[in-house]
Amino acid sequence: MTALAIVCALLAAGMFAAAAARQHREVTGLGVEGAPKLRTLARLLRSPGWWLGTGLATGGSLLHILALSLAPLAVVQPLGVFSLVLTVVFTRRARTPRVLAAVVLVLTGVTGFVTLAAFTTPTTSITFGGAESVAVTGFVLAAIAWFVQAGCAVPAAAAAVLFGLGSSVVHAAVTQPFAAAVLLGGQALLLLGAGGVLLHRAYAAGHTAVVVGTTTVLDPLTAVAVAALVYGETPHLTATVAIPAAAAALVALTGVCVLAGALPQARHRARHRAKENPVSPSGLRVLIGADTFPPDINGASFFAGRLAHGLARRGHDVHVVCPSHDGPPSTEQRDGYTIHRVRSRAIPFHGGYRFCTPGGARQATGPLLDRLRPDVVHVQAHFGVGRALLAAAAARGIPGMATNHFMPDNLLGYTPFPRRVKDTIARWAWRDLVRVYRDARLVTTPTPRAAEVLATIGLERPVEVVSCGIDLAHYAAPARPADRPTSVLFVGRLDAEKNIDQLLRAIAPLPHVRVDLVGDGTRRQELKALAGELGAAGRVTFHGFVSDAELVHRYAEADVFCMPGTAELQSLATMEAMAAGLPVVAADALALPHLVHHGTNGYLFEPGAVSTISRWIAELAADPAARDRMGAESRAIVARHDIDGALAGFEAQYRILLGLPTAAASARGNEEAVTTA
Repeated sequence: MTALAIVCALLAAGMFAAAAARQHREVTGLGVEGAPKLRTLARLLRSPGWWLGTGLATGGSLLHILALSLAPLAVVQPLGVFSLVLTVVFTRRARTPRVLAAVVLVLTGVTGFVTLAAFTTPTTSITFGGAESVAVTGFVLAAIAWFVQAGCAVPAAAAAVLFGLGSSVVHAAVTQPFAAAVLLGGQALLLLGAGGVLLHRAYAAGHTAVVVGTTTVLDPLTAVAVAALVYGETPHLTATVAIPAAAAALVALTGVCVLAGALPQARHRARHRAKENPVSPSGLRVLIGADTFPPDINGASFFAGRLAHGLARRGHDVHVVCPSHDGPPSTEQRDGYTIHRVRSRAIPFHGGYRFCTPGGARQATGPLLDRLRPDVVHVQAHFGVGRALLAAAAARGIPGMATNHFMPDNLLGYTPFPRRVKDTIARWAWRDLVRVYRDARLVTTPTPRAAEVLATIGLERPVEVVSCGIDLAHYAAPARPADRPTSVLFVGRLDAEKNIDQLLRAIAPLPHVRVDLVGDGTRRQELKALAGELGAAGRVTFHGFVSDAELVHRYAEADVFCMPGTAELQSLATMEAMAAGLPVVAADALALPHLVHHGTNGYLFEPGAVSTISRWIAELAADPAARDRMGAESRAIVARHDIDGALAGFEAQYRILLGLPTAAASARGNEEAVTTA
């Protein structure tokens, strides 16, 4: 039976190690600090990763209980040291020489207790009163530990003692009559639950290996002490056994102390940075990581630029790290924030954009973080800059979050691969995103539909919906003149996923309708040729990239906005058109139905349904009153996406990650711009 108990205890230790790694990742990802709050508990309960860790811990507990019923407490409990070995072996960032030396010390010390347990005298009986006194001791300790505010090792030590006491009560329960066993079992569950809460507090304050190392030593020490002093499972304490046992205890405790000093303690580090680097009474130092940034022309680039400018305007010290627009690294000041451009290379399939290699981004982001010491890191993609910055921030205990703008079709449209190959690449790209965003404590996305997409790919991070926001007043347009050809406007990249060919085919049979295309891309010449083939070349104008003032003029001159793209996570161009008071004809795909309410501020069509697009444009062209009514509805619908509300929403997320109270203004903006996905 003892051999079977040892096997069960070792398997349980392995499951505990896996559970500790998983739950530590989830708890630190949420920035839990002190006693768990309802908000963080709710996020944990929505996290599949946390439930996986809980399941592993539950399975390990069942195996551990089985082992306790088969062998003396002093034999089973010390074998939990195996979990420390696995934790360090599988934690890549923890395998430093000092950490490995600490593990050797802990292993050596605990081995002494296992050796001591081999000389244990079996117990004839365990009294109910003795087990009850152990439970009461645990309750008193839990009450004291609940109010103690300290670093990682203290809550971990309290949790370890509670685990040891809880296991001791379980060990006693299996020897008692049914009624007493049920009572003791309930008390043991309370002790283990209290230990679990303290363990989560320790996870939030330090490294997994520190927590596991502390619990692996103090848990068996507690169990051995209870077994000897209360239950009578007394070892043969001759001098030749007692002296090495005391030395083993000292070695094990020394190992834990070395381990605690060798690994970083995360608690309050961001708050200390804020105190050491003050910007304003409420300002934070924010480092934005962007893989595309102005002068790049795309939605993600425009958003990153607006975010940096808006946060700086609201009193924050904002820094942006992004690819260089011409190759060599550089630093520049713009609109109240600092841009750190990293050495970049041209993208093979699209010469207009540049990217940073993973190695180059890693070499640049680590020293930049050490020099700037930001309060929070906010990346805009999982490519070269984003992945390097998130990994470096996680290694330094800096809270990191990500806003996802990624849709595979937005990139694969530039490639010459067949559809089946593109689908395979897209699946790989989603898996890569999930892996990179494990280093983010929080992920935001612009719309509920975009959040649903992230849920379907298995992202195990909390996801918040925060609108990218626009400056509504900037795009407000005057009344449009009548008695002129109806103008249908499209703004965006002239690339495959935008499906602009469908718009051109839709207006071909409508001689009284013209199209203005603002933007450029890989399909421009192809679209020009198509307009000629359709006999509509004289009614289609390619404006190319235009200045901001010209863009506002284009919105003011248009009558209808059309967005046939099917890969829009929010569509800033559609939001700008709505702010300008335009009715919208859009594809019923991804985020567009959140903006376009069919029959209210425009019409939706099944992607690819050219005849339906033509029908809706014709109806709007023939009914100026309907255009005015729907344009007014567009302004009302987009009003909740004002940039100030979006910025307040992001500020609220930063402060939540840092464990700081959110300001009243942020809370009001958060109500408008943020909803839990």
